[in-house]
Amino acid sequence: MNELKENTAIAARDEDGYQAQEITQFIVVKFGEEQYGIDIKYVDNIVRMQHITRVPKVADYIKGVINLRGEVIPVMSVRLKMGLEADVETKATRIIILKLEQHGNIGILVDEVKEVVNLEGSQIEKVAYDTREDNSSFIYGIGKYEGGLISLLDLNAVALDKEMA
Repeated sequence: MNELKENTAIAARDEDGYQAQEITQFIVVKFGEEQYGIDIKYVDNIVRMQHITRVPKVADYIKGVINLRGEVIPVMSVRLKMGLEADVETKATRIIILKLEQHGNIGILVDEVKEVVNLEGSQIEKVAYDTREDNSSFIYGIGKYEGGLISLLDLNAVALDKEMA
């Protein structure tokens, strides 16, 4: 029994005997000049910009739907949802397909996909939520990476449709 306890303690520490931090991977994307992080566990696919079929009588931030390998996926503009200026399509524009438990698959438009970063728990500061500011509800934390800051998106808040809730 003592042998089992010793193995468990070793597993929680790295080779130097320090407590190992939990590391989360984020895909860093850009909306304008701002960098945002999307937890990689929610990312199903990243596709180039393609024709989006408009759907009538939906919220203005819903751009429409795309057909991805036979599956119809709604695509939304996070920029419009957060109250930013409208999307401008460039060669770098991508659609990130997210797999969310409550909402199924959904695509979001991003200006550019930058890189994948690893952030330890100590590099992430939680954001205090202020109910008066709707935009802050889309961000759950700020990641500190190589001297810069990355706003970490709360994807369930982004995907939640307030009119349907």
